[in-house]
Amino acid sequence: MAASSDLKGNYDVFLSFRGTDVRNNFLGHLYTALDQKGIYTYIDSEELQKGEQITPALIKAIEDSRIAIIIFSEDYASSTWCLEEVAQIMECKEQRDLVVFPVFYKVDPREVRTPRESYRKAMVKHERKFGRDSEKVKKWKKALFDAGSLSGWDLKDKDEADLIKRIVQEISMQLPRTPLHVAKHPVGIHRQVVKLKSMLNLESSDDVLMIGLWGQGGIGKTTLAKALYNDIFRGFEASCFLANIRETSKDSKDLVPLQEKLLSVILVGKELTVSSVDGGINLMQHRLCRKRVLLLLDDVNDVKQLNALAGECEWFGKGSRIIITTRDNHLLTLHGMGKDHIYEVKTLVDWEALELFNRHAFLRSKDIVIRRNLVDSALHYANGLPLALEVLGSFLCGRREQEWESSLNKLAKSLDKTINDVLKLSYDGLEDYAKQIFLDIACFFKGRSIEYILKVLNSCDFDTTIGVQVLVEKSLITKEGETIQMHDLIQLMGMDIVKQECRDDPGRRSRLWLCEDVYDVLAGDMGTNAVKAIVLVLPKIEAIYIGPNAFTNMRRLRLLIMINVHNSFQGPICLPNELRWFEWPECPWFPEFSSCPNKLVGLDLHKTNIQVVREQFKVCI
Repeated sequence: MAASSDLKGNYDVFLSFRGTDVRNNFLGHLYTALDQKGIYTYIDSEELQKGEQITPALIKAIEDSRIAIIIFSEDYASSTWCLEEVAQIMECKEQRDLVVFPVFYKVDPREVRTPRESYRKAMVKHERKFGRDSEKVKKWKKALFDAGSLSGWDLKDKDEADLIKRIVQEISMQLPRTPLHVAKHPVGIHRQVVKLKSMLNLESSDDVLMIGLWGQGGIGKTTLAKALYNDIFRGFEASCFLANIRETSKDSKDLVPLQEKLLSVILVGKELTVSSVDGGINLMQHRLCRKRVLLLLDDVNDVKQLNALAGECEWFGKGSRIIITTRDNHLLTLHGMGKDHIYEVKTLVDWEALELFNRHAFLRSKDIVIRRNLVDSALHYANGLPLALEVLGSFLCGRREQEWESSLNKLAKSLDKTINDVLKLSYDGLEDYAKQIFLDIACFFKGRSIEYILKVLNSCDFDTTIGVQVLVEKSLITKEGETIQMHDLIQLMGMDIVKQECRDDPGRRSRLWLCEDVYDVLAGDMGTNAVKAIVLVLPKIEAIYIGPNAFTNMRRLRLLIMINVHNSFQGPICLPNELRWFEWPECPWFPEFSSCPNKLVGLDLHKTNIQVVREQFKVCI
């Protein structure tokens, strides 16, 4: 089959077929099923090109594919193009270990191998044209025989949908599993991986073993676990990495999707529905007890998570290994792990810390010379913590000695403080607009989509696009897919900045997000002119009392988001005119402003039953 699209890297599957036979039925369904599973498939979007020689682009496509599926249909052999294609595929099978599967679409495999029926008629025609003893015809016959002799699928008198399902399942299992991204600069990782492999006792396949990686935030537990995973996962029948479990299972109901994900990843091609945590446990015990699996549970902070995802060694087949990362040593002990199965992740040794710091601080500025004592001061402050070395090194990258001295002199005033001070140094170097964006993300929007964050913060008249980019450059946030993330320590640092505005009175802070603080301020009318933003997201609908004067003194409030919040007070509440974004899906009343809300940009009341829009709002909108 001819290629019609430019190559963009390796393909998972190359489809070889005769378009006039299968394009509008079987092929289309197969391609869709592969695509829905995320399997990158090479297919032509046009009818077969005329000619006898396949193009270099097609040869390259075959060579760049991991698996080839040849759909032998009734008219396949009549095309010299298809015959050249199958010959090229079989050549790649011999020379490049290309995996090849035949599909016999309403033809008997013997017709292809011998050949017989339509395949014999087609080859007789080619022999007349090119000569019975021509090398070309001999090559085609051999390719048909070899391909027709392979183990594949026969569609004759079978359900097409079921066959496609089985094909996709087999292809999914054949494709190589992708290693995890570890780190931009994985310094100090290899020596620890060696120790951990020894703890895992991989030579033994008689037992199931769980080990825990324990240490403080920012010390590199997840990085180390992913490096270990990459080093050993190909030795297991199946493997699964569940990231950020603490973040993704704040509620017990969130454990069900994690169980479903674990089962779907390990049981490739199986789509199992989990109705409850207990149901998920039963499924895992039943389906995984004979599979030798590698499971990585990242950032566990509650024993309920372990009980739901890896409750007992007997859940998994002999030789399985489970790796758990956590900040809580007691949690591992509670789960039955002895000291010999718990690895404490420690700070980097001096030479590793220097290498990691240098890679971040001098990566793009090798022409800048910094005195050794300044580098030593930075290393002393970071004290071997990988996250601190990365953040501080990135902050100092490209700066001159005078700027280093100024920054490190500032740090020298609080040498006895925790790593939070190192993280805060990056914050202190931001312009005010970037500080505001950072604090909003830290307090409210970690893990939310970039699109949503830009929409909300732009409504507050921030230069959010450049602000987000600056924060990425400062290693304060990261873009992961379509979302914005930040390390826990950096988030806690941002939250602490807000708390420091007034430790004893949340009504005098710029941002409110904790349930108890929001409750106290709104129920007691304790808000002040200092409050700029309130975001309260509850796990389920809950009623709280918000009186008519709750927002009266919050004249600078620009952002108000209330999710799953029901106000037990039914009367109207007046909102400040500075409000830019108002999101309260369950709000029982239409917003009322002291005058025209001419600064309001975003409004979300989509779950309300409000029938009447106030006149002041009609004028402004």
